[in-house]
Amino acid sequence: MDAEERKVERLTIVLHSGDMDKLYSALIIANGALAMGMEASIFFTFWGLQRLRKDASWAMPPAGLDKGPLSKMHMLGVGKWMINQRMKKANVASLERMMSDFVELGGKVMACDMTMEIMGIRKEDLREDLIGEYCGVGTFIQEARGSTANLFI
Repeated sequence: MDAEERKVERLTIVLHSGDMDKLYSALIIANGALAMGMEASIFFTFWGLQRLRKDASWAMPPAGLDKGPLSKMHMLGVGKWMINQRMKKANVASLERMMSDFVELGGKVMACDMTMEIMGIRKEDLREDLIGEYCGVGTFIQEARGSTANLFI
């Protein structure tokens, strides 16, 4: 099979959650796909979109990649602190590093413009260094239509 006959495999992920562990899961899977020669896109919507906001101490919910709670056993932040300590000991890359690797490796970050409107988020509220495309569900569906794997996190 020559290069023209070989179909490029693609992974698409809908990141609906802003939980720290779920963002890690999405980025680990997406970076793994890129490392295996696949294309990868993450469609950030609703609480997932909060992770792309510029960090602001007054923001509710908190903005920034590393500001999300754990999905289970958050325990007012103690559970998250414990997980972060274990991750540091295991030399797990930070969310900031994983996201920058994703973008540098050619991963596509898609921000849901409908969610932005609903939640009152403006383009200037989001990190321009990460966003590849502001789009609606139709654009995401086109991306997902030709994908080998689609995940909802």
